[in-house]
Amino acid sequence: MRNDTELPAIDEPQTLKALGALAQAQRLRAFRALVAAGPAGMTPGTLGEHLGLSPSALSFHLKELVMAGLAASEPRGRYLIYRAEFERMNQLLAYLTEHCCQGAACGSAAPASEC
Repeated sequence: MRNDTELPAIDEPQTLKALGALAQAQRLRAFRALVAAGPAGMTPGTLGEHLGLSPSALSFHLKELVMAGLAASEPRGRYLIYRAEFERMNQLLAYLTEHCCQGAACGSAAPASEC
């Protein structure tokens, strides 16, 4: 069963682990596909077909995403459903942008030298 309790704030070692997991093309594609699938998630078979990955390769990549806290699996009957961990994804984004532009409003109109 899925654990819907709030995750503790992400720290630097967890951030490095998450970024390391995403620093591989197939894992990044798998994570993006899970994000696009939303809360319904995807079975490994569907995800593998979508990405053109063998079951063993996909299993390896999903394991890395789960270990990094970016994905979770839940049994549903005979199948596993994988979902993106949206809370962790949002924590990662918040950690990366926490001190953006030293607290000033940032936007596409601001020159890069001002940020």
